[in-house]
Amino acid sequence: MQPVLIDQYDYPLPDDRIAKYPLAERDHSKLLVYKDGTVSEDVFYHIGRHIDPHSLLVYNNTRVIQARIVFHKQSGARIEVFCLEPLEPRDYQLALGGTDGCTWKCMVGNLKKWKQGVLTLPFSLDGTQHTLTADRLSTQGNTHRIRFTWDAPRTSFAEILNLLGELPIPPYLNRATEESDKRTYQTVYSRIQGSVAAPTAGLHFTDELLDRLRAEGVQMAELTLHVGAGTFQPVKVADANEHVMHTEIIAVPLDTLRTIRQNWGHIVAVGTTSMRTLESLYWLGLRIIKAQGQTDTVEMRVEQFEPYDADNDTPKTEETLDALIGWLEQTGQQILHAETQIMIRPGYTFRMVDQLITNFHQPRSTLLLLVSAFVDGDWQTIYRYALGHGFRFLSYGDSSILTKNTRQHD
Repeated sequence: MQPVLIDQYDYPLPDDRIAKYPLAERDHSKLLVYKDGTVSEDVFYHIGRHIDPHSLLVYNNTRVIQARIVFHKQSGARIEVFCLEPLEPRDYQLALGGTDGCTWKCMVGNLKKWKQGVLTLPFSLDGTQHTLTADRLSTQGNTHRIRFTWDAPRTSFAEILNLLGELPIPPYLNRATEESDKRTYQTVYSRIQGSVAAPTAGLHFTDELLDRLRAEGVQMAELTLHVGAGTFQPVKVADANEHVMHTEIIAVPLDTLRTIRQNWGHIVAVGTTSMRTLESLYWLGLRIIKAQGQTDTVEMRVEQFEPYDADNDTPKTEETLDALIGWLEQTGQQILHAETQIMIRPGYTFRMVDQLITNFHQPRSTLLLLVSAFVDGDWQTIYRYALGHGFRFLSYGDSSILTKNTRQHD
């Protein structure tokens, strides 16, 4: 593969351009509009003007969990445990809904003060005292396998996190989580718990705006990708091809797949997480096709560079969607569960998405590489305009709607 030199995806981002807090009204953010190589601007509540009324808006319904738990040892040492993803059980809903313990992949702050033994955290529930216990089972790289147990029968781990955990806002905000973040750092349509970071492109939507778009003829469908802490991981190698992408778990209802199939060619992804999920569908469908009916052993997973190893003579997008839908129908599944490690960088051919709604991303990030790929390398035009016209950057910042170049169509 051709090298992707990360130095070419850098730009100066002054700290005062990073939005530390959201606007009081979600849909009043500035909106950058990119189409056919030209840039203009509007206000987000006018986004319907820039979406074809026959489009399908696909958004990520994940909800951010209060994933940071702070323990204190008898010595007074403060140990912060950050739950990244469930390991046993692997399914998010089972792990969060379980009442008899669960094991998570975690990051640990102040690890040097936790050399051995378990951590305990007392809490009160319905007037009764209980204890949450954390036991570090093993270490892999900078993450740890931690087993959580608690002595409160019929209390789920989700309830434990809501009671004891802290919402993990992005590190570049350089401030502590505030009570208001529990509301403003969730999309209005969030409902499936599991993320440790918000799909921030969706933070600009209000219920009223969504209703207005529906009235104008825009269709909507939802999927789930639980955003991991890896979304903030910078590219630290000179060639981005050597960067190891984090794996994310996705869930796409069969009804959503059918709706995507019916509206293919008019797909608007709300955010890079929806984009990554939608583009992964093509490669999952291709796996089904290649299995030639022997699907029992097919692994529903997209590897990091799988799209770049494919033959030039790959099936049309409609065929891969039909294969996925047919496989789910034959196996009696109502939801496609899969994993994706897909890396979308310059050189990628988009097969699913026609427009992307997204915020402005960090320099030298995989998300900026994704944007560059979508606009055929013209990211500097977009970011130069945003920096020069007072746009606010990153999670709580302003938005953009980008239209794929026509030569990118499958």
